Amino acid sequence: MKRGGKTESETVVGGFLDGKVVAITGAGGGIGRACALACAEEGAKVVAADIGVDLAGEDPKSEVAEAVVSEIVDGGGEALAVAEDVSTMAGGAHIVERAVDTWGRIDGVVAVAGILRERMLFNMSEDEWDAVIATHLKGHFTMFRHASAVMRKQEAGSLVGFTSGAFAGSVAQANYSAAKGGVVSLVRSAAAGLYRYGVRANAVAPIARTRMSANVPMELAEMGDPEDVAPMVVYLLSDASKDVTGQVYTVVGGRIAVWNQPVEVREVHKDGRWTPEEIADRFDEVGVERMSLIDRLEEYRRAASAGEKPNT
Repeated sequence: MKRGGKTESETVVGGFLDGKVVAITGAGGGIGRACALACAEEGAKVVAADIGVDLAGEDPKSEVAEAVVSEIVDGGGEALAVAEDVSTMAGGAHIVERAVDTWGRIDGVVAVAGILRERMLFNMSEDEWDAVIATHLKGHFTMFRHASAVMRKQEAGSLVGFTSGAFAGSVAQANYSAAKGGVVSLVRSAAAGLYRYGVRANAVAPIARTRMSANVPMELAEMGDPEDVAPMVVYLLSDASKDVTGQVYTVVGGRIAVWNQPVEVREVHKDGRWTPEEIADRFDEVGVERMSLIDRLEEYRRAASAGEKPNT
């Protein structure tokens, strides 16, 4: 397998995923493609799943997945293309079945497939909500559901979800933000439910130049490339991460960060049931947690009104 334009005789291939079978959704471009190529370089057999839709989830085609498979095969790797809609149970099942029918097992799932339909919440249509939730959140479920059933019997496997820092909130992407928050909860639930079977689940929150990042409604302070994200995905699929589960990692350029686990931070007590008046009198004891997104938006508005560039 070629790596970085060199042949095996010119460079050492890591082999982090030797013998493993990995299914990657959204593998036709961007981060999915980068992950597919990186997994193949590290020795994995790859199912490249993509129906090649546009940003709005329209104009389906399979050529994008087939093109990635050609790159892998031309480099000496093993791969096959699958054109399926991951938002359907049948689609998720078929992707997993192709891996198992071809190579006898499935060791990893990387759920990258996604679309955007941006709209302010008060203008968002039901179709715009449903399509994004279906592709991102249900697309994770269909893959995790079918792969975990096989992995449980194997007593081994790694599920890698793709979320976004937008799970903490978004101005014009309530559907996307809700889906990505759901992915985080799904990953944590999968980690809790599957760890005793030797199956782990983690999520990556990438910041990289892709078709979707080009539509982010505000300037990002950091920006990387799809190829920056792939090594972390390879690590999470590998045996080197056998004790890592239930985590969310930001990956951008040369920076990797881990998100906190949600916990209660303050509480207030009384004997018996509260009245609204009592809550009002003592609310400061529990108070609020600052929402950093609103703080940033206020800074953007202040800078815009002063004709300045906001600090990001």
